[in-house]
Amino acid sequence: MSDAISNRRFVTAAEKVDYLSPWTLEEWLCRSDIVNNEHLMMVRANMEPGRSHPFHSHPTREEMIYVISGKAEQWVGQQKKILGPGDMAFIPMGEIHGTWNAGDETLVFLAILSPAKADEPGIVDHSEEEPWKSLRK
Repeated sequence: MSDAISNRRFVTAAEKVDYLSPWTLEEWLCRSDIVNNEHLMMVRANMEPGRSHPFHSHPTREEMIYVISGKAEQWVGQQKKILGPGDMAFIPMGEIHGTWNAGDETLVFLAILSPAKADEPGIVDHSEEEPWKSLRK
């Protein structure tokens, strides 16, 4: 790890790491290639209308999703709630969940995961398994 990363305490917009995933534009602000983190990871997600991050789980991490703008159809297990700005969802470790943009504007949310240093797999897709495959139909 470089000295710049091991000593970094602030991350500017210019230092974030952008990644275009199949679901959203991810703006990583806290992960091990940016800061010397032990417990927390944070990404700002920008999900276009009609997009989603279908049902998946994080077997070794818990997660919080905090909506900044837009409207999310958030599933935690088989429970669904529409979330707006200022709302949040807590996803226990291993819980299957999914996020859909339920509006006509970009959904922007923070995903905060812990621990940062966890065993793989970090994410498991469940979107083609029942009941998840049919749940939203």
